[in-house]
Amino acid sequence: MARIERTEGQSVRYRLVSAAGEPVPIVQDFLAHLLARGCSPNTVAAYAFDLRHLWTFLEASGLPWNGMLPPDAIGLLAHLRSVAVRRRRRAEPSLLAAGGDRVLGLSAAAINRALAAAASLYEFAIVAGRLDGPNPLACGEHKNAVPVTDRHRPFLDGIARRSPIRRGMRVRTALRLPRPLEPEQVAALVGCLRCKRDLALVRLMLDGGLRPGEALALRVADVAYGRRRVVIRHDTEHPKGVRPKSRTERVVDLHEPETLAAVADYMMSERPVEADSPYLFLVGGHGRRRLEPLSYAALAKLFARAAARAGIREAWVTPHALRHTHATRMWEGGMRELALQRRLGHASPVSTRIYTRVSDAAVVAEYRRAVGLDREVP
Repeated sequence: MARIERTEGQSVRYRLVSAAGEPVPIVQDFLAHLLARGCSPNTVAAYAFDLRHLWTFLEASGLPWNGMLPPDAIGLLAHLRSVAVRRRRRAEPSLLAAGGDRVLGLSAAAINRALAAAASLYEFAIVAGRLDGPNPLACGEHKNAVPVTDRHRPFLDGIARRSPIRRGMRVRTALRLPRPLEPEQVAALVGCLRCKRDLALVRLMLDGGLRPGEALALRVADVAYGRRRVVIRHDTEHPKGVRPKSRTERVVDLHEPETLAAVADYMMSERPVEADSPYLFLVGGHGRRRLEPLSYAALAKLFARAAARAGIREAWVTPHALRHTHATRMWEGGMRELALQRRLGHASPVSTRIYTRVSDAAVVAEYRRAVGLDREVP
């Protein structure tokens, strides 16, 4: 079975190794291409782990990577559906294996990600001249037309030339709502934080809507206390591999007095004075990692411990839930969609629009009018 090997150096690298113990050249070239394009190390690692499913299928089917045909994509989908994943969570007895692990299959999102990674690999091979023929993961071409009935189709529809688009193989996924934390949960979580650094970090994500990577990548110079704002910059030099998701830098205003006060309190009384790192959030204590910038794993661990102490044991309660909480609160407070998009740093309004489905004032007003709650009582 194919496996992933991790190598340590100036940066963490991953490589795909076949069942025979040999590195896979085409995958290594593809991963190097992603790094050359400027993709983050975490993105490259995700591609490596997703392509492991493709190579496991190819080895089990006896197919060379360049011998895969479009009909074989059906077998790949069936293989992805059969992959078992063990998770240590409480479940019904029928779902528990002998060791107490919960045995589940890949989620629809994970399957789509693996299919997209395989399709991207074959696209790279075609462009690089390593593969002759079509992409076996492409489902064909179709016109980019709006799916409406003939009755409502425009009179001149189809007269203009439009380039067809290619569709990849996908499975249906649920369009899930973001889950904001309740005010009681927020208060309990904040009350269970053990140090001033953790309080400042959580406050920035909660009151500023910062992504975890954006908060961890903040530098001391990015906080403007007098102007009550922080600057989110695109940073690729974080030693722990932390990178802001967006490449568009932005300014986030913070007019909640508790937020910048928590950051200032951490800077003045808890952040090590001998630290020469430009990053804001550092490892404290007396361990060997003292003075190092905080990593994703450290943030996830401190957040999970605080959530456990607060009695919040839901799987969806992650650091990113603080961003969902902030966005939902801003939308319900009357912030317009475009302003919310700019504050959150979304590249597309589609990403911002998910919060309108959580609480849409226009829908509530129409509902109240429909059931007669807004009629005047004589």
